[in-house]
Amino acid sequence: MNRMTIPGLVDAAAERFGDRSFLRIGDVRRTYDETREAAATMAGALAARGCRPGDRVAALMSNRVELIDLFLGCAWLGAIVVPLNTALYGRLLRHALCEADPQFLYGEHELVQKAADVGYAGRVWVVGADDAPEPYAARSLDVFSSQPQDTAAILFTSGTTGPSRGVRCPQGQFIWWGRNVSDALRLTDDDTVYTCLPLFHTNALNTLAQVMTVGAQVAVDGRFSASRYWSRTAESGATCVALLGAMVPMLLAQPPAAGDRAHQAWRGLAPATPGPLWHTFRERFGVTVVDGFGSTETNLVIGHTPAEGRPGYMGKVRDGFRARVVGDDLAPVPDGSPGELVVRTEQQFAFATGYLGHSLESPGSWRRTGDRVVREPDGWFRFVDRVKDCIRRRGENISSYEVETALRAHPAVAEAAAFPVASELAEDEVMVAVVPRAGAAVDPMDLARHCAGELPGFAVPRYIDVVTELPLTETGKVRKAVLRERGVSGGTWDRCG
Repeated sequence: MNRMTIPGLVDAAAERFGDRSFLRIGDVRRTYDETREAAATMAGALAARGCRPGDRVAALMSNRVELIDLFLGCAWLGAIVVPLNTALYGRLLRHALCEADPQFLYGEHELVQKAADVGYAGRVWVVGADDAPEPYAARSLDVFSSQPQDTAAILFTSGTTGPSRGVRCPQGQFIWWGRNVSDALRLTDDDTVYTCLPLFHTNALNTLAQVMTVGAQVAVDGRFSASRYWSRTAESGATCVALLGAMVPMLLAQPPAAGDRAHQAWRGLAPATPGPLWHTFRERFGVTVVDGFGSTETNLVIGHTPAEGRPGYMGKVRDGFRARVVGDDLAPVPDGSPGELVVRTEQQFAFATGYLGHSLESPGSWRRTGDRVVREPDGWFRFVDRVKDCIRRRGENISSYEVETALRAHPAVAEAAAFPVASELAEDEVMVAVVPRAGAAVDPMDLARHCAGELPGFAVPRYIDVVTELPLTETGKVRKAVLRERGVSGGTWDRCG
């Protein structure tokens, strides 16, 4: 069995760590041996229901053991898992299902119903139903001879510059995620990692590989709660936490409490943590933030260890990768100058192999990231912003394209532009400028309700400006820099006001 595949990782971990605890999720506890058996029997359950190597199985479910079983079982069988954002519905869900074209869909009843509402016609399994695949009542299946370049999962981007795109993540990419992040965090077999991030995102999904690489334990929670975060961390026995930078100010905004340090965690992976909050977070909660650069399409290219952190910086280029900062002509810019980050890997199959519908650059070539960064003379990288339009709110990347499409679907709207403005919780709030159709009047409250029926809650605009025209370039493109500079004014409608 190839050790650079997910089944190879599962099998090797079971051989090394056996009856050590691997997983805690809800009421379920699994050892490494039990996890290998669950992967093999889940593969058998899928095969008994007609799933074959190469088939795509979409998942619409919250953080639960069935999703982990599906991920590992699909890898064991050689099938491809497609975890979908549970907040998607309507047009956005239809788009994801059409792009992925899964033969099977496994999910919770109310979420599966959303897929039926948008016309999904493949075979459906509902969690808890008699015909649902589960590892407890199936025979073990011999592992499929997967290779590191074979697609293990299709993970959808947030669609920052257009419709969401399905990324083909190969088996080998997960192995490298596990090795690279566990090394950066300095994980050992004595550690427990706590995550409450959704398993349909690469951050949480890769936590499984991180702990499996070193024989640690992972505790997966249902969702993020700022008020209960540290008590849940303490209950899990975690020595390391998985965060998003946006969670840092949310946790700091909570009233000081005795439980702020009543836990064992001393470091946490928290990409995009605001620099000014780095020391405050460590002083209050006793947790050192580890930052870095990685994406669904790449790996942990830039990072640092807990002992090396520098507030506001992502870190240095890690072994096995290369990175440079380039201008619009893709030529390198001097240290200290902002430009787009481009990266490449020397670790075979550490990057995604492409998007649905086409391949990415050939292995070893420079890959554009769309991130605007600065490289300091000492080799440390600092994030500046996204090169193209991107709104990031509460840890979610929001496509301005999708917001604008929803706005234009309103009968009173002729044109619309979505853009970020500063939030009091770090990251962004969503602001839009809309031009009414001739003879029509736009009611901002009605428009917000309309958006709530078209978009996930985190993407619904907070601020709405009704304007007579949008600032345009000579080629008819909206000059969003002008709108961002104008920002919130006295005449702006505030959904939270």
